[in-house]
Amino acid sequence: MESPNIEYLVNEIKKEIFSNQEFTAFVFPSAYATAWLAMIPNNQEANGHSSGPMFESCLTWILNNQKEQGYWGESCDENITTIYTLPSTLACMIALKKWNMGESNIRKGLKFIHANTHALLKAHSQGFPRWFTILFPAMLQLAKAAGMEIIFLNGSKRMVEDVFMKKKFILESEKLIDEKAGHDQPLLAYLESLPHSYILNQQDELLNHLHEDGSLFRSPSATALAFMDTGNHKCLEYLMSIVQRCPNGVPSRFPVDEELIKLCMVDHIQRLGLSQHFTKEIEHILAQVYKNQRSQNEYLSELSTLPERLYKDSLAFRLLRMQGYNMNEGSICWFLHHPDIKAYIEKNRERFVAVMYNVYRATDVMFLGESEMEEARSYSRELLETSLKHDENLFVFPALRRVIEHELNVPWVARLEHLDHRMWIELNQSLPPSIGESSSYWLSFLHNDKLIQLAVENYEYRQSIYRKELEELKRWSKEKGLVDIGFGREKTMYSYFASAASSSSFLPYHSFLRLVVAKCSIIITVADDFYDMEASLGELQILTEAVQRWDGRNLDGPSKIIFDALDDLVCDIAKLYHLQHATDITPKLQLIWQETFLSWMMESRWSGSGIVPSMDQYLDVGLTSIAAHAIVLQAASLASPSLPTENLPNYENITKLLMATTRLLNDIQSYQKEREDGKMNYVLLHLNENPGTRIEDSINFVKEILGDKKKEFLENVLIDGFNDMPRSSKLLHLSCLNVFHMFFNSCNLFDTKTALLEDIMRAIYIPLDQHDKTSMPPLKTLPTKLNQTEIPLSPMCLLSLPPIHRSLSPIFLCEKEERPGQMRSQWYFGRMLSKYGMAKWVVLSSLGRIKCPKKEGGAQ
Repeated sequence: MESPNIEYLVNEIKKEIFSNQEFTAFVFPSAYATAWLAMIPNNQEANGHSSGPMFESCLTWILNNQKEQGYWGESCDENITTIYTLPSTLACMIALKKWNMGESNIRKGLKFIHANTHALLKAHSQGFPRWFTILFPAMLQLAKAAGMEIIFLNGSKRMVEDVFMKKKFILESEKLIDEKAGHDQPLLAYLESLPHSYILNQQDELLNHLHEDGSLFRSPSATALAFMDTGNHKCLEYLMSIVQRCPNGVPSRFPVDEELIKLCMVDHIQRLGLSQHFTKEIEHILAQVYKNQRSQNEYLSELSTLPERLYKDSLAFRLLRMQGYNMNEGSICWFLHHPDIKAYIEKNRERFVAVMYNVYRATDVMFLGESEMEEARSYSRELLETSLKHDENLFVFPALRRVIEHELNVPWVARLEHLDHRMWIELNQSLPPSIGESSSYWLSFLHNDKLIQLAVENYEYRQSIYRKELEELKRWSKEKGLVDIGFGREKTMYSYFASAASSSSFLPYHSFLRLVVAKCSIIITVADDFYDMEASLGELQILTEAVQRWDGRNLDGPSKIIFDALDDLVCDIAKLYHLQHATDITPKLQLIWQETFLSWMMESRWSGSGIVPSMDQYLDVGLTSIAAHAIVLQAASLASPSLPTENLPNYENITKLLMATTRLLNDIQSYQKEREDGKMNYVLLHLNENPGTRIEDSINFVKEILGDKKKEFLENVLIDGFNDMPRSSKLLHLSCLNVFHMFFNSCNLFDTKTALLEDIMRAIYIPLDQHDKTSMPPLKTLPTKLNQTEIPLSPMCLLSLPPIHRSLSPIFLCEKEERPGQMRSQWYFGRMLSKYGMAKWVVLSSLGRIKCPKKEGGAQ
């Protein structure tokens, strides 16, 4: 049951965002464009003087929307300004000066310009965006012509002169309309920033390029000057329509693409982890987008709208595929067939960083045989990697840089959505609220306070549920004897973390399902270790036969512990299913486990007798022994709607593909350990059956099969109509693949003792910190004057403390002091409140010891 405040916030957001059909309200006003409309004089009087501004609301907006630091314009937040603010601030001061208003505002604006120009220009000194090179010098000249004294000293003066020289080159080398220039916007689109003499004799050409709505390239600022120069009635109608639709400041481009805004809204809500609260609204939006996509046949767009078009197509492709719609790869890959478009993207790479990021994200959901998607993935990745090295904007926006690096370094299929939600929430205020780097739209809902508050409360409410469930699971593991069984891997914490963090969006409050998945994982881990390393073949035969009879009366020791825990779990699942459907599925659940234990027995016989199976023989058994099917099908039987019982245990293709992908993932990372233990896996068998082959070749062989299986699996999961399995069950399959990929992405994390502790803490215990936006907190060490007492405790002891929640600060990292012949080790620091009776500082080391400092001469 949700907290009352979450329910209240959901209802408020539905009224504010989803019930509002005026989508211009979701676009931040452009200070620059608003200033140009504020400069338009009203009808002149007989003496030639104006009675005031034509659009007084624009002038009022300028007076009321100057930031505390003195600037106007788009920025990430109050602490991160960008070069957008320089021409915007100058334009707003020019508008105020024209009407002799806002003297104090102008003084603050000048102070900002003098104090910040050097730093903002220096951040882009390797290459100023073309739009900035055109606009900034013009605004400086207009400000000086209006009587404002703007002085640049030393380095600032040289950089400003450099911008002027670059603009001079552009004006001399380009025509007003130059289709061969390869730019998305011709010079004429920046009419307000061009020398008056430059266009004085070309008004006919200007009017010839007016859009049918009366705009000049749909730019309010350019159209404002076009109207002041020509008095064209259609220009006036366009400007009046903007102010009527946008009375509180106008956007930099009009009209806005409402469908694109809706897609951005859906994407943002999903990435905040809030999709389950707005299911119907999201379904309605995506259904309408899909209908429009089906009727859209023209893929190629003119360069002036290319960034928005490609951004929109890639966003729609991913969202619609994830929703179950059958999208053709051509709806996103069309740009690959146009060399001129690719050349333009590469030439203007800095404008396409966010676009290529979304193209790359869209290729996460490619299916088998989609060669164009492969090409789009390689193309977008290469551009993003180049941008990370050379694009100055990504140093200005470190949060955006971190998001892109995360996307490139950790495959989507290997990420746990709960932690992805956390990262998006924490970085949100530092991400530019825009579509693209020099976007036409800065979207207000991306920084909506209520939406962020809901995301924070929703995330921390889930954490509170997860902490309770984890304590319940620990009790169960302890009661069943699985914790103290005396051998193998104790993975209660890992199992629950993986279950919860991989399914937070589609199983938000389904405690029993999460616990079923975690309990299955714990039993599988203990039983697998028993078969692999603990028992004799005779003991294993006895346990296997007991499971086949489903009778554990003759068992003792670890065998009895394993069987009793398994029997308890199956009985609980069957009872709940019977309550829901009045049907006993106990035999079908048992059969899944019977097959799994038989596969473990077969592998133990191979290992014990030195038999080397063929690759096909191994895979027939290995698909079952990985036990992924046992995890998902037990839980899927209780999902809503539940898995049809006739599918148990006759596995559908989607389940077989999951079994294959998880087995291959495991074998790619575990072949070294298997070889040392004298066992076989698919990589080693390929090496064995192909004399002269290198191990790297065998790994690549298996990876190629894995890649194809994953693509086929994704198509079975995502696209409606491939099978009769309920969507909730298909998503359980996907979350299982996410978990296996997370554990075996680059190494075998499942067998480590501490590698995932930080992620576990952030997922379950540590509250959100929106101030930790771009990186871990700075390094921090213990006070040097404190003595330290070592207490030999296990690495898990910190996690078994009472729920930490807000009493634990973000984790700090520091290096242990090096000693000759010793390796460096990391220490994990957490500050505990005294109400738990702990020392002020607790240190959890990767070596499994906790250090508690004490003052000299004092008690610990």
